[in-house]
Amino acid sequence: MTNEYPLVHAETIEQKIFVIRGQRVMIDRDIADLYQVETKYLNRQVKRNHERFPPEFMFQLTSAEKDQLVTNWHRFVSLKHSTTRPYAFTEHGIAMLSSVLNSRRAIHVNIQIIKTFIRLREIAFTSRELSTKLTELELKYDAQFRLVFQAIRNLMQLPEKPKKPIGFQVKERREV
Repeated sequence: MTNEYPLVHAETIEQKIFVIRGQRVMIDRDIADLYQVETKYLNRQVKRNHERFPPEFMFQLTSAEKDQLVTNWHRFVSLKHSTTRPYAFTEHGIAMLSSVLNSRRAIHVNIQIIKTFIRLREIAFTSRELSTKLTELELKYDAQFRLVFQAIRNLMQLPEKPKKPIGFQVKERREV
């Protein structure tokens, strides 16, 4: 079976996944964008099938959560003065969307989104598992390896991206 829809890259999907209320979620407008449908159409289908979306599958953001989203992500600036609050869908809610949105595009993109959630979960599990094994080894061996274990822990931490300075930067010119 050929895929007539262009592939949505995992990195694109990962950038649209947020942690809100301790859960990995995607915002309704990002999902609609990936499915290439209007957000109001996606939400209308969800409202028509509300019994399929319990609170652990989908929830509406509070005003404070919406404001934080608008402040931190430029693509949500159109929500700034909107009275509507977006919906957030968990991995299970996104899986349920495939039952209410029947377009071929939605089905293909949905599969990619679920695969991305699974991959993120596996990465998190592997990191926890590695940390647990490292702790066990640290307890087993004496202080002579403490420095080695600390170096390994430092390597396991995700590097922080350096923040770019905001505004116009003037570089000093050297006179020759």
